[in-house]
Amino acid sequence: MKVTVKNLQNKDVGQADLDDAVYGIDPRQDVMHMAVKYQLNKRRAGTHDVKEIGEVSGTGKKPFKQKGTGNARQGSLRSPQMRGGATILGPTPRSHATDLPKKVRQLALKSALSAKAKEGKLIVLDAATAANHKTKPMAILLKGLGLDSALIVCGKDIDANFARATNNIPKIDVLPSQGANVYDILRRDVLVLTKDAVADLTERLK
Repeated sequence: MKVTVKNLQNKDVGQADLDDAVYGIDPRQDVMHMAVKYQLNKRRAGTHDVKEIGEVSGTGKKPFKQKGTGNARQGSLRSPQMRGGATILGPTPRSHATDLPKKVRQLALKSALSAKAKEGKLIVLDAATAANHKTKPMAILLKGLGLDSALIVCGKDIDANFARATNNIPKIDVLPSQGANVYDILRRDVLVLTKDAVADLTERLK
């Protein structure tokens, strides 16, 4: 698949050849859904916690005598029915991570890349670099490219000035090629890859 390579000034500077095995497959919606769930489950903190009866502060003494008070019998002030007592079967800290085979994750990433290419929402840049770290000129350049909501994937390293210049622009995300993932690709409207990123992703997924 041939695509036009642009620079940040929105001028054509050549062509790039995208491998059909990575950028031209039929997108699998079900596999992309599984990958997004896998990512979101893995990032959950899982720090929710309630106090069970062994953790509640309180005495172990019987609150009142068994008979003669007219009340229901009670054995502890820390029981769940008592004010300030324990919570039974509540959440405790745990990992929410789920498993997904590596080949399925690779297929999901190929599907996400192919979906953007199929929709015409894949742009290949010559390079993602900036002369300085100023946000305003970078915002003007990105607007010239028609980028309101985009994920920009650079090579293995991100240019420091480019990262700082795009940091405060809403709905513009920048990642190195090894950080490219299904969730971030799908949550933004346009996917922008540098030539280095195209080569890295092709090598990683082919």
